[in-house]
Amino acid sequence: MEKAFQYLAENDSVFQHIINTYGLPEIIPSRPEGFETLVLLILEQQVSIDSAKATFLRIRESVIEIKPENLVHLTEEEFRAFGVSRQKAKYIKCLAEAVLDNSIDLASLSSKPSDHVREELIQLKGIGNWTIDIYLMFCLKKEDVLPLGDVAVVNTMKELLDIHDKTEMDTYAERWSPYKTYAAFLLWHYYLQKRGRKITYQY
Repeated sequence: MEKAFQYLAENDSVFQHIINTYGLPEIIPSRPEGFETLVLLILEQQVSIDSAKATFLRIRESVIEIKPENLVHLTEEEFRAFGVSRQKAKYIKCLAEAVLDNSIDLASLSSKPSDHVREELIQLKGIGNWTIDIYLMFCLKKEDVLPLGDVAVVNTMKELLDIHDKTEMDTYAERWSPYKTYAAFLLWHYYLQKRGRKITYQY
C-alpha cells in the first residue's frame, strides 16, 4: 500500500497535493467476496451508501442470512417492504438464480484475471461496470482498477485535473498504472475529506 501511494505521488503531482492537504486514507475499503456483497452493491447503485446499508440490514434482519436460497423466493411485495425497488429486486433474484443454477461460481472469481471476472459478471442482469469495478477493488483486491462510473471519482478528476471527458480520463489514468485502484482511493479520500464526510464500508 505504501509503495503504491509513493509511486502515485512521484508520478503525478495531483496525488502529492491530496496527501499534503488531507494525508493518507486511514482505512482502505475492503469487503468479503461473494453473494452477500454483490447484493449490497446492487442496492448501492445510484443511491447513498448509508441508504443502501439500511435497506440491506432490513433484509438481513428478516432472512437472517443473505444467501441465494433465502432471497430467490421473496416476492416483489416483500422486497418493496424492505425498501428495494422493483428493478433491484429483479437484479437480486437474477443473481440468486445464477448462483443456485451454477451459471456463475463466485468462489472461483478470486483466481481469475480482472478481465475474465468482468466478462462473467457482466452477463448477470443488473451487474454493470461500476458494480464490477467495486467488487474487483474491494473484494478481490485488484490493484489496477479505476471506476469511471463512480460520481466521486469523476467529479474529483474534473476538479483537480480539469478533464471532463471519460475517454480522456481513461487515457490520462494510464500513468497511474499499475496502481489505479489506489489512485481511486486517494480521489475518494479527497472528495470525502473536502466535504467533511465519512463512509463506513463494512456491514
